[in-house]
Amino acid sequence: MQLWLIPIFPLLGAALNGFTGRRTSQGIQSAIAVGSVLLSFLWVLNILLNSMPAPGAEIRESYFTWISSGNFSLSVDLVVDRLTAVMLLVVTGIGTLIHIYATSYMSHEGGFYRFFTYLNLFMFFMLVLVMSGNFLLLFVGWEGVGLCSYLLIGFYFLKKSASDAGKKAFIVNRIGDFGVLLAMLLLINTFGSLDFKTIADKVKTMPVELSAGILTAICLLLLLGAAGKSAQIPLYTWLPDAMEGPTPVSALIHAATMVTAGVYLCCRASALFEHAPIAQDTVAYIGLATAFFAATIGLVQNDIKKVYAYSTVSQLGFMFLAVGSGAYAAAIFHVVTHAFFKALLFLGSGSVIHALEGEQDMRHMGGLRGKLPITFFTLLMGALAIAGFPFFSGWYSKEAILSAAHAHSPWMFWVAALTAMMTAFYVFRTIWLTFFGEYKGHAHPHESPAAMWIPLAVLAVLSVVGGFLFNVPHFLEGVLPAHAHGHDMTLEIIGSSAGLLGIALSYLFYVASPGLADSFAESFSGLYNLVYNKYFVDEVYDAAVVHPLERTSRGFLWKFLDQNVIDEGMVHGASSGALGLGSLLRLLQGGVVRNYATWVVLGAVFIFSAFSLLGGAR
Repeated sequence: MQLWLIPIFPLLGAALNGFTGRRTSQGIQSAIAVGSVLLSFLWVLNILLNSMPAPGAEIRESYFTWISSGNFSLSVDLVVDRLTAVMLLVVTGIGTLIHIYATSYMSHEGGFYRFFTYLNLFMFFMLVLVMSGNFLLLFVGWEGVGLCSYLLIGFYFLKKSASDAGKKAFIVNRIGDFGVLLAMLLLINTFGSLDFKTIADKVKTMPVELSAGILTAICLLLLLGAAGKSAQIPLYTWLPDAMEGPTPVSALIHAATMVTAGVYLCCRASALFEHAPIAQDTVAYIGLATAFFAATIGLVQNDIKKVYAYSTVSQLGFMFLAVGSGAYAAAIFHVVTHAFFKALLFLGSGSVIHALEGEQDMRHMGGLRGKLPITFFTLLMGALAIAGFPFFSGWYSKEAILSAAHAHSPWMFWVAALTAMMTAFYVFRTIWLTFFGEYKGHAHPHESPAAMWIPLAVLAVLSVVGGFLFNVPHFLEGVLPAHAHGHDMTLEIIGSSAGLLGIALSYLFYVASPGLADSFAESFSGLYNLVYNKYFVDEVYDAAVVHPLERTSRGFLWKFLDQNVIDEGMVHGASSGALGLGSLLRLLQGGVVRNYATWVVLGAVFIFSAFSLLGGAR
């Protein structure tokens, strides 16, 4: 089936733009970038329409042996099963729309070809990640998307906040990656393999670990990696700062693809988590805590992209809650619907920012629905979807997660429902502040060009009907472990009511009684400031980790060890010693013949004396 063509098209696009972009026009660069991803999407459709894997089956292509050492052997395998198929359609389909959008959004930016080189390279690594047949090849893609995320977040590298955000994302993710590396070592030691299918088959013959054991350790280490990539507590702080990158980056990487890689990893390793209930419960707790925590911060942010960033962190928490509750298919279902509505929300916010000449603070917006009608309508569809409005795409996946959470632990359901209410509140807060009331800005708003609003329209349609059209849990039956959660109409009503209540409350605070929000903030100023400052988590990390490391690096490693011990002591000391010795030896090379004769005589006397002494000693 030539699976290798799926990732190779974007790689060729990256190479062409990277090596020839300086000498070609933006039109050619755009055609290469968009065309390469579109070809991948079409090739995915071709494979799936002609050879859709049956539940539990897979299409596997093995290219060459990568590692062979003793009993351990690993080959480069690309695999497509039904889980991979879902991810491929999301990555290439949504990726194509975002590339089209970016051709217009980035048209006035410097480094146009460089941007699309990075974006195509990211697509290559993301496709390698989801098509890998083993953990090590997945890790290659995992590290590759981390590199491209660093390059794209810091794309505006002359802006310090952007370069700092790129470094922060890179470093925080390396912490999680260390967990994945250790997990792979334990997998080799335990199963003698890193192949997904081999490990899944072997682990099914093992007993469930009722107390912590090797499988629990492996799963917790994988969770550490997933928490870094998918921005979960305690490694979530990089994602909100990543909004320093261009808006298409936020839509592609931080909504639809890379940040869901942690969820994908946990689902791909579901056989391990099913045999490690302690680790599985930990996934649920972390996911629920992250969802609630990030949602509270999203309530009070004024930067429209920051609101959606914390929303992304929160929605990823819902996905982890589903994984921890054993509802792996529901987690992937939410990955899909989230890709629809969150890519739409980010791209819609980009349309607003584009219309307002770079303005991102919602306090300087308002009254834009008449000036940006297409952007307003499409963003409204995305807002309804993420709020869980009945029969919109997000409603289907959210209700599946809430049902699984209730089956796992009823109190988790109530916390998740409260979080869903907050989600509806803050996302509609952005709608009211941006599109209603009086315009407070100074720019002259205008609707975005077709290359930007057409992707918005497609994503709006998917946000409305995507959950109904794409029954992901049914498609994944027989692929992922399934737990019967039943269908409880009461829970469904509660979940739907939570979203509707959030919408109604936001309307009350920001439309019906606009001063109510400020009065509430003043009445609870301490709590408001705590949440507004994001619970000072970044400040705590700076004080507890960053600054001590900086002081240690500067004071001990640099000034003492590097400058005094290595430079002054070893390097300069060795060079000074060599110079001194050279100065002494230079005296022997004066160029005066009688001095040479004197040294010859002295040498002969020394040698004669030495032999005489040695002879006397005998």
